[in-house]
Amino acid sequence: MNKITTIIGLSFAVFFLVGLATTLTRSMMIGFIDVIPVYLLMGAAILMMIYEAFFDKS
Repeated sequence: MNKITTIIGLSFAVFFLVGLATTLTRSMMIGFIDVIPVYLLMGAAILMMIYEAFFDKS
């Protein structure tokens, strides 16, 4: 049960962050080059959430 709730919560957070990052690319005034740092930070945040949820058992 704990693993299922972790997966559900993690998926909601990942969907939110990916949706937030893709919303920026829809703007006509912001180019793809301007959004690359956002994608890098979102990717790092998602990887840290996955690591903390599944691999950090100390």
